[in-house]
Amino acid sequence: MTSEPSVDPESSPAETAETSKSAEPRHAGFAYALGRSIISPLARLIYRPRVEGKENVPRTGAVIFASNHLSFIDSIAIPVAAPRPVHFLAKSSYFEGTGAKGWLSKTFFESIGAIPVRRGAGQAALDALDLQRQLLDEGLAVALYPEGTRSTDGRLYKGRTGVAFLALQTGAPVVPVGLIGTDKVMPVGAKIPTTKQRITVRFGEPLDLAPHGPATSGRARRLATDEIMAAIHALSGQELAGAYNEAPAQGAIEKIKQALPHERR
Repeated sequence: MTSEPSVDPESSPAETAETSKSAEPRHAGFAYALGRSIISPLARLIYRPRVEGKENVPRTGAVIFASNHLSFIDSIAIPVAAPRPVHFLAKSSYFEGTGAKGWLSKTFFESIGAIPVRRGAGQAALDALDLQRQLLDEGLAVALYPEGTRSTDGRLYKGRTGVAFLALQTGAPVVPVGLIGTDKVMPVGAKIPTTKQRITVRFGEPLDLAPHGPATSGRARRLATDEIMAAIHALSGQELAGAYNEAPAQGAIEKIKQALPHERR
């Protein structure tokens, strides 16, 4: 599963995803219905997640779940805990395998609301953002990670402005999500999640970001992003990193780019 479902037009190549030209939002089909009726209840039975604030989630209409990101299973935990179907982006390789293993992988990810995307940059990121916008225009729910990628040290990193841009552009409310313990249930490198730990999923009150201004305003996007991250922090209780979660710069040019003031989406 891709650890960068929050795709932003100005992100670095490692933090973006490319949609195929034929990719279109898909309504819930058989696999999704199967997941909602069987896989989700089974996961709740086995892993016993603590779910708080379900009453804060709008039952209809477009909504963006903006969450902290600690583990591979975050994109499973949110759909399992949410009281409504949720869509998110996942690496296309999970849908392209052959044989029985490939079919099982494709069916599983479709069952939890995943939409395949290919990694890329530039126009590819804009295409992925447009796909998410289409889902919201259809009144669906999408899950995104403002940090851009998983936190490997448990701290909460600064948010990139892509989620705010999408919310301001579509008018969709943002439901902040605080995930606690997913990194212990399935740490980096683990093959399967452990049943010895429990996770907590906290849904906060919906945020109306419209008062910050239009999506075309960089200041509005930054202020809206800061409000989202403050709400996530209140739910997760993580230590604040005070920086963006990005790989160390490679080479002099990349170091200069990171040092110069610019908007990280």
